[in-house]
Amino acid sequence: MIGKLSGTLLEKHPPQVLIDVGGVGYEVDVPMSTFYVLPHPGEAVALHTHFVVRDDAQLLYGFAQRSEREMFRALIRISGIGPKIALAVLSGMSGDELALAIEQGDAARLAKVPGIGKKTAERLILELRGKLSASGDSRPLPSATPNARDDVVNALLALGYSEREASAAVKALPEDSSVNDGIRLALRSLARG
Repeated sequence: MIGKLSGTLLEKHPPQVLIDVGGVGYEVDVPMSTFYVLPHPGEAVALHTHFVVRDDAQLLYGFAQRSEREMFRALIRISGIGPKIALAVLSGMSGDELALAIEQGDAARLAKVPGIGKKTAERLILELRGKLSASGDSRPLPSATPNARDDVVNALLALGYSEREASAAVKALPEDSSVNDGIRLALRSLARG
């Protein structure tokens, strides 16, 4: 197995990168969350990897964080979820967002990821609930209670605002805002915009 690559980043072409390790170039598929934190070509890079051997190909997947790799491995264990869909999931949401969506049973959030339909989202929730934590290991989350900002976003979504509008309004809130104050300030901000 190839568990980690350390070398020089030669090329970046989403979602694939080319890494030179001791004169051998490894093509590695990475989620966009990893792609965005990669250094410039010519600089040193290290990725945690997952190696897949199929009848027609040998594929290498890379991750900036070990927790991302563990979430990837948890996803591909689910029937009907292959490496490409698992990469799409990790490209569409952070590991923390994925763990929270699964623990809260938010099938609608999961279904927004390309390649994930309603039934697949429900299967992910059923099979992964209690098995993922925000750090990507196999311990369950201690609790999945959303913070005040999540409550404000959910309230704005319930009022008919889009997820993009709600997220933008919440970003402008002071860190210590209560749910009630946050909703009031977000609504005021959205009314001005």
